[in-house]
Amino acid sequence: MQRLGHLLAAALVWLALTLQAGAATLIRDADIEHALSELSRPILQAAGLSPNSVKVLIIQDDTMNAFVLDNNHIFIHSGLLLRMKTAAMLQSVIAHEAAHIANGHMARRSQNMARANTISGLGIALAAAAAAAGQGEAAAGLGLGVGRTAQRVFMSHTRAEESAADSDGLRYMERAGVDKQGYADVLGLFRGQEVLSESRQDPYARTHPLSRDRLRAVEAYIQARRGNAAPPDPAAQYWFARINGKLSAFLRAPRWTLDRLDQSGTADLAVMREAIAHHRTPDPARAIAAIDRLVAMRPKDPFVHDLRGQILLESRQFGAAVTAYQQAAALAPRNALILAGYGRALLAADQPKAALEALMTARDRDFRNPLMLRDLAVAYAKTGQDGMASLVTAERFALMGRLPDALIHANRAAGLLPRGSAPFNRAQDVVFAAEAAAKQRR
Repeated sequence: MQRLGHLLAAALVWLALTLQAGAATLIRDADIEHALSELSRPILQAAGLSPNSVKVLIIQDDTMNAFVLDNNHIFIHSGLLLRMKTAAMLQSVIAHEAAHIANGHMARRSQNMARANTISGLGIALAAAAAAAGQGEAAAGLGLGVGRTAQRVFMSHTRAEESAADSDGLRYMERAGVDKQGYADVLGLFRGQEVLSESRQDPYARTHPLSRDRLRAVEAYIQARRGNAAPPDPAAQYWFARINGKLSAFLRAPRWTLDRLDQSGTADLAVMREAIAHHRTPDPARAIAAIDRLVAMRPKDPFVHDLRGQILLESRQFGAAVTAYQQAAALAPRNALILAGYGRALLAADQPKAALEALMTARDRDFRNPLMLRDLAVAYAKTGQDGMASLVTAERFALMGRLPDALIHANRAAGLLPRGSAPFNRAQDVVFAAEAAAKQRR
């Protein structure tokens, strides 16, 4: 039953993201997530939170927003991140959202769910909160109906919460030795939003109340403690430039990237962005030549080998892609996203048994990756394990919020797997969740 709670939490948070971000998707990239962890670690530690328990993720969405839905995830829109100029700006957003977690704002909303449920139906974010709080059966009973007013109430912070998150976020930055000016710089991006009609405001302004008093309070705090200003951290700025540079190279037009290589910050990041731009053109020869130059510059960097594997795989050079991912996995043997890429390359190279081993390890370390689950199902099917293929497919559909499809595959898995086995029980968990959601919708 504990696993049911985890599965529901993941599925419902995923659906909440889909609703909140207009069907945008999470950007899962080993390099970017590592860089985010490097930047968030000192902030989370200053907030008294475990860096191993709180993960910062990016949503592909051009609007400016950042938010939390539970105590374990901070979400930042790519549109906000790409407007930032410094590591301190990104760390200020993490500090602010970490304060919402540390101050118990999300936990209080879970406890007050009954009151919020009376508002215009049931929002998916409320169900996500129940599952994240460990109330798996209750969350399943809540169903997947969407009440946008309830969702809005759940997502929106009060002015009191924002004031507390501002003051605590600034203290976390000070403890972590991060320049607090980054906080004011981020708020400056939203200056004037409060006078716009709601339909024209960025999502952040709708869920994080802005006011002139709030801006003045932040600026006054920073001015009063100018003597404690932290010097820039070159390592933090490098990781920020790496996130920003890689993200923009994948999301913006290749020509835009190639015209701005001299703005990359360091020589290795310029070559990385060049490789990505040529890959997206597509120009495989130039992309591979550039990524090979980057490997020569950073031979011990697992994320460089990971990117090389991706470029080779998507250029249909499957054998070379396997070798690249193998090197990446050797350098970062516990990274679930790298292992997932390795398994995908092995599948493409028609090595399903080896792919299955890599993908099973990836799943054990992070099961919330639909692309990995799709590949794992293929690997099971190619090795003659149809029951497991159906089970993993059911879990993938559940994770994506497609519970009717999940129910079909879970029932198929239950008919193929040994009754009472652990995989059979996993299939039953999906059946239980899907059937409970279906009853709620009737």
